[in-house]
Amino acid sequence: MVRFKNRWLLVEFIQSGTQTATLDGKQIYAALKQSVIHNFGDAAWGAVAMSLTVKYFSPTTNVAIIRVARDHHSIAWGAVTLLTSIAGQRLIPNVVHLSGTIKHAQLAAIQHNRQVVARFRALANTPAMYQDSYDAFLDQSTKEIEALQD
Repeated sequence: MVRFKNRWLLVEFIQSGTQTATLDGKQIYAALKQSVIHNFGDAAWGAVAMSLTVKYFSPTTNVAIIRVARDHHSIAWGAVTLLTSIAGQRLIPNVVHLSGTIKHAQLAAIQHNRQVVARFRALANTPAMYQDSYDAFLDQSTKEIEALQD
């Protein structure tokens, strides 16, 4: 039995405009599809299409986990970095982590979410023991990320 080998991209979408519209996984997938077709052509989309999926997206931290076949991960990575907007919203994609297993992508996503929440808290100048909604978000997002299956 042959197993499909994947690569997992952990991508942060940094909003560059003053607008803050919420994104979702379907919009990211559609934007990635258009980016692959526009920048690499229909043949590249044919190669990537069967394996490309957005497995997780957090609208709070704008972090996505994207799965793609190992042989074509460079096309997907290129398409992500060439994105300039999704659903009319200007943004800057930042590939935070590339992994060969979903487990390592999950660990990187959990760690990245904690770093982003720490940045949010630092900007808000909250005391160390202050309880806010980010604690519930971290618990919920950790459960969602850990529940992801290949």
